[in-house]
Amino acid sequence: MIAFAFAFGGTFVGMFLRHRLPGRHLSGDTKDVVRLGTGLIATIAGLVLGLLIASANGTFETQSSQIKQLTADIVFLDSILAQYGPETDSARTLLRRALATMADRIWREKRSDTGKAEVFEASAAALLLYNEILKLSPRNEAQHSLQARAVDTSNDLAKTRLLLFTKAGSSIPMPFLVVLISWLTIIFASFSLFSDINATTIAALCIFALSASASIFLILELSQPFTGLMMIADEPLRNALAPL
Repeated sequence: MIAFAFAFGGTFVGMFLRHRLPGRHLSGDTKDVVRLGTGLIATIAGLVLGLLIASANGTFETQSSQIKQLTADIVFLDSILAQYGPETDSARTLLRRALATMADRIWREKRSDTGKAEVFEASAAALLLYNEILKLSPRNEAQHSLQARAVDTSNDLAKTRLLLFTKAGSSIPMPFLVVLISWLTIIFASFSLFSDINATTIAALCIFALSASASIFLILELSQPFTGLMMIADEPLRNALAPL
């Protein structure tokens, strides 16, 4: 909405200047210079928009893949523990408790806008689960192999979880957005500076400003995958394991 207000507001700035400037300042040569400058700014703005959308989409896809990896590893770990035998029932119960705690923490961390550096601490449920796996006493080679795979999978879960933690916060620097919005304002001001102003022109510029600001909205949504309308759903992770 802020981007739309500035972009569409630039239209009225151009209209104001058109009526205030002397006629010699709106000559054909002046128009050519302004159009060339506007074309340069529009080209740069288009390149920056493309780069920001690609970066934001990369952030979204990466963190979405990490959530899917977490879900797959959790299901795999539960399957390994189930194959081990009834001795792992307590560990599987802890796994379900740790799953709910982990999901809550991930989405809470990602929604935090404090900007303060935080120290990561493993949850008590996760530590108990890891200790339960280490305390298993294999009675044969098959159980020994299953325990080793369970430990490896637990370590993979921890690594993926830490990657999600280190990528907390927005990936789009605010100066980028400020400069980009200022460029859009200049571009729309130039549109109305040399145009005949009527209802059709204003309506068209309003639609163009809305379309340009929609790209900013898309960038912000993609760069914050755990909030907003395009938020990564937490149901697959929370419901990955059926009750025992």
